[in-house]
Amino acid sequence: MEESIENNPLLQDFDFPPFDVVEAKHVRPGIRALLKKLEDDLLELERTVDPSWPRLVEPLEKIVDRLTVVWGIVNHLKAVKDSPELRAAIEEVQPEKVKFQLRLGQSKPLYNAFKAIQESPDWNTLSDARKRIVESQIKEAILNGVSLEDDKRDQFNKIEQELERLSQKFDENVLDATKKFEKLITDKKEIEGLPATALGMAAQAAVSKGHENATAENGPWVMTLDAPSFMAVMQHARNRSLREEVYRAYVTRASSGDLDNTSIIDQTLKLRLEKANLLNYKNYAEVSMATKMATVEKAGELLEKLRSASWNAAVQDMDDIKVFSKNQGAQEADDLNHWDINFWSERLRESKFDINEEELRPFFSLPKVMDGLFDLAKTLFGIDIEQADGLAPVWNNDVRFYRVKDSSGNPIAYFYFDPYTRSSEKRGGAWMDEVVGRSRVLSRDGSSARLPVAHMVCNQTPPVGSKPSLMTFREVETVFHEFGHALQHMLTKQDEGLVSGIRGIEWDAVELPSQFMENWCYHRDTLMSIAKHYETGESLPEEVYLKLLAARTFRAGSLSLRQIRFASVDLELHTKYVPGGSESIYDVDRRVSEKTQVIPPLPEDRFLCSFSHIFAGGYAAGYYSYKWAEVLSADAFSAFEDAGLDDNKAVKETGHRFRETILALGGGKAPEEVFVEFRGREPSPEALLRHNGLVAIPATASA
Repeated sequence: MEESIENNPLLQDFDFPPFDVVEAKHVRPGIRALLKKLEDDLLELERTVDPSWPRLVEPLEKIVDRLTVVWGIVNHLKAVKDSPELRAAIEEVQPEKVKFQLRLGQSKPLYNAFKAIQESPDWNTLSDARKRIVESQIKEAILNGVSLEDDKRDQFNKIEQELERLSQKFDENVLDATKKFEKLITDKKEIEGLPATALGMAAQAAVSKGHENATAENGPWVMTLDAPSFMAVMQHARNRSLREEVYRAYVTRASSGDLDNTSIIDQTLKLRLEKANLLNYKNYAEVSMATKMATVEKAGELLEKLRSASWNAAVQDMDDIKVFSKNQGAQEADDLNHWDINFWSERLRESKFDINEEELRPFFSLPKVMDGLFDLAKTLFGIDIEQADGLAPVWNNDVRFYRVKDSSGNPIAYFYFDPYTRSSEKRGGAWMDEVVGRSRVLSRDGSSARLPVAHMVCNQTPPVGSKPSLMTFREVETVFHEFGHALQHMLTKQDEGLVSGIRGIEWDAVELPSQFMENWCYHRDTLMSIAKHYETGESLPEEVYLKLLAARTFRAGSLSLRQIRFASVDLELHTKYVPGGSESIYDVDRRVSEKTQVIPPLPEDRFLCSFSHIFAGGYAAGYYSYKWAEVLSADAFSAFEDAGLDDNKAVKETGHRFRETILALGGGKAPEEVFVEFRGREPSPEALLRHNGLVAIPATASA
């Protein structure tokens, strides 16, 4: 045992985590040894603490950072390389980790020391960043139950433990339910309409399930509920009954049998409400908003403003599809259902804009997309990005590693990129996370700040045969989005580790740089630099670019309403819903859907059972943040529009200002102040509505 602790990769000192050698067997001993060491460090800190930076914040940062980095390794591997052994190990040590976090969060000596700093005569001499750290530590301690007395604190701690456990279980059930569905197809007629990429993927899936002779041309094919497979069926399969079967399976994931998340949701909502009441809040949404820019009222107001701006457009979208499908002789035209909408929308898009998502794939090969993205980052922010594969260990051979340099050629950050879907072990979706943050206290050489390292993870179509990964335009937008998050983490100039990069930024401001970057996918020069045919090298034809631009607002009302449904049901469940009352969670969803969906959800729709964002992610009573930040990001991009997108000098100057404010200041300054520093005024939703084509553009602005 002692030997295994000594050699445990989780406990080594490293520049880059040993992702290649960490295994499930290292988790229990490694995390337990780490917690023991941190417990001792915390006791020592509490014994020697005084209200000064070197004797309070610096030792605290070291404790917080060590736990964040090491637990981050384990949690990351669970997301990208899941196994029953790893799950079991994490499940066993997680309560011990939560117990330590609560012990740290509820430390009276630390809380009192932070209060003493805030009340000291030197308070006004502190930098913005240091004031933010002190204020946020005091607020977090209160939300962690520092002021609760014995019985109430015990109850609070039990709730926190149970919520962590429920969140993990929810996520596992979604992954397992997604993995469980397989539709084997042997008859060519059943897969009519499916594009070559989808058939190639389905044949690869069949090979992995033991049909070793499967080919894209002749099958057999296996359809799954992974996003690339699910979307291909929804958008392209002519076989209506196949679409229906796959759709029904998708919206009922994790809602029955051993994998049913219903009781997990009920229990989670009940415990969140109890937690809120213990902290003297009316509901959990108020707890969530305590650390955000918005308030419950303001979030609700924004959602309603966007909902009413989107509703008529969404109704029109539905009418357009009905008329179009009828003209195409569709028997279902008068009775369109959920599994018809994406299919007929795609046909309408093809006919209206003459754009076929699939035919565009050869123009978006991953290597070219990354080159264009890096060129854009150089133009806007004056950085160079180069491949550094081999410098850091990785968890899968497809993972790329990159170095980011400033204009003088000095390294300022690093990041990993894991692009492809791996349904047996990797969770769905796309995300960015920190590996380590920038920090002066945790300097590796004693003089310069430790450099930030990030992860970017996507789930796009893998290369098939000798072809590179050929992406849909949506997948291109996703890469730009995650890269925006990574930039805010990597280009931070903040040396206070507790508020550097994405740390300490209010949750509803965190999507600003990511959604901001998506806008560049529609910028002519940027798009033309990435859209090169992977075989011939020819550029995307100009008329196709113009069609993409025109198609940008296609179904914007419907897509906006979809996000508003998610955000509204989230707020509703965390404000007015009474656990165990007369209304079930599904009743709430149906009630919200009446105002956010043009056709009501199926009676058996259980999408809440796979709504991981709010039941297994950080978005509880916070899903509205996507829309809140979209207002900020559209407005930020409009600064570039005002400066002139074709004026290279103006774009560079505005990019430099964006880098020095939104990307540089981290959580060291309140996000509304950072925004005003960049934009010169308060944010306005006008740019978002204009970009979505949901508001009439005044004649003068047509240029």
